[in-house]
Amino acid sequence: MEKVIEVKNLELSFHTFAGEVKAIRGVNFEVNKGETLAIVGESGSGKSVTTKSIMRLLPESSTEFKNGEILFGGKDLLKISEKEMQKVRGKDISMIFQDPMTSLNPTMPIGRQIMEPLLKHQKLSKADARKKSIELLGLVGMPKPELRMKQYPHQFSGGQRQRIVIAVALACNPKLLIADEPTTALDVTIQGQILELMKDLQQKIDTSIIFITHDLGVVANVADRVAVMYGGQIVEVGTVDEIFYNPQHPYTWGLLSSMPSLDAAEDKLYAIPGTPPDLLAPPKGDAFALRSEYALKIDLEQTPPMFKVSDTHYAATWLLHPDAPQVDPPVGIVERMKTFPGSRYYTGNAGGAN
Repeated sequence: MEKVIEVKNLELSFHTFAGEVKAIRGVNFEVNKGETLAIVGESGSGKSVTTKSIMRLLPESSTEFKNGEILFGGKDLLKISEKEMQKVRGKDISMIFQDPMTSLNPTMPIGRQIMEPLLKHQKLSKADARKKSIELLGLVGMPKPELRMKQYPHQFSGGQRQRIVIAVALACNPKLLIADEPTTALDVTIQGQILELMKDLQQKIDTSIIFITHDLGVVANVADRVAVMYGGQIVEVGTVDEIFYNPQHPYTWGLLSSMPSLDAAEDKLYAIPGTPPDLLAPPKGDAFALRSEYALKIDLEQTPPMFKVSDTHYAATWLLHPDAPQVDPPVGIVERMKTFPGSRYYTGNAGGAN
């Protein structure tokens, strides 16, 4: 498959008053043409920092790229000039942020804001840019788009503002769209509409998407592949079915166990014990070891490599080493998997399912 972007051994630190924060530590992944890669993990795991590195949106004064490459269109985005990067942002790579109100200029009509990338990157005339902007508003489901072109961001609901932001992001038919928790600030009904919209638009313009979220329910609906991040590292990557139905890393087990289930018999919701590591002084070995009941002695001494589970599925856990003891996923995960057709644990009627 054609790779749209490839991140190789990315390492970066933030220099703060408290010291050097080793925020990203050897991250590798790629996104293929037309696919959606979801990056999941707790707050502080490095999801947004990784994608802002791609866009070169991190503060230069405090950010140090210590190693790695970000290959896009035959170029390393970390080595091109800021002027060259400005030609990439908005045209070839676009980004949708969590809060649409902070992404839109409150002093400008939304029509002008959609037209801006068309005028800058595609060199359209004002008349053509206006026509295309009206088409984009219609494409994202905005009623009476010609009339709404003249209105300001405060005149729209939260869901409508997010549709406008999506229209701006898609104006130049980018090869890669980065969506940084784009539905978190929306209610569940509007969230579903926005996710369906993004899937529909992806097929229409054949773009690739990196979708950042902490909501595994969202992942199940939108992703082709999933990368699980913890402590500034990717600890597991695979297809959405592999991550949901055959997870291998204890951290992934914890995330899946934390998902609310309609079939849950108990009132309590599982929570991963402990807190994420302090990246001012990253722990030796497996960063998740101190929070994991399945940790081995070697986890406290050596960082595990990525073990191959299948051609598309890899996990960084010593539990996959040939000499490791046999450890099965928690019972709750296995029981939940039994209700999913396609799972190797599927029984057809587990948990009372018919």
